[in-house]
Amino acid sequence: MNWKRWFSRPETPRLTPELRARIQSSFDRAAGDEEHFPSTIDPRIYHVKLIRQHLGDLSGKRVLDVGCGKGRFARVFHEQEPEAELWGLDISEEMLRFVPQDIQTRAGSMTELPFETGCFDAAYATESLEHAVEIEKAVSEICRVVKPGGRIAIIDKNAEHWGKLETPEWERWFTRQELERLLARHCRQVSSRFISYWEDVEPDGLFLAWLAVK
Repeated sequence: MNWKRWFSRPETPRLTPELRARIQSSFDRAAGDEEHFPSTIDPRIYHVKLIRQHLGDLSGKRVLDVGCGKGRFARVFHEQEPEAELWGLDISEEMLRFVPQDIQTRAGSMTELPFETGCFDAAYATESLEHAVEIEKAVSEICRVVKPGGRIAIIDKNAEHWGKLETPEWERWFTRQELERLLARHCRQVSSRFISYWEDVEPDGLFLAWLAVK
């Protein structure tokens, strides 16, 4: 598929109640698939290291994992920073059943985060924003719930590699510049870089990390 053509579609994607129910049902079913939707992740991968480096010391801070799934990243960060108050948000309550009890959870949509404005010191989203459908609204919500000076990290797939993996019909990838622009509407510092799962492996362009300071 030509990603430029895909991004030039005239219609604006909308998270209708029907589509939201379909996405939720899909992830409810996927909760039973530990092979493709694992509860844990290797703490040595570069995704973990980069997020930790960007967010900084988490001790005593409230941190939101947006689209946390089974809490695989939150689990690692809680083990590394037991004094942090970690929250996990996901559309699927079945996924949230796997999150450790010492991590607080809330079911909800990325486009309507059920939290007060500025109530988190930091937030991150790892391969979850691609399922938000209304990407601009989801980015705005993530930025809204982070206090001024707070840090945001997003890791997701590069639209220039669209078609490399099989995806559900609602999934959307974004260009480096697109997400930088959306974050820059709410944040005073925004940067991005190509990354791979392992620090010593040259990035192939599939994964991007966007790092921002509100």
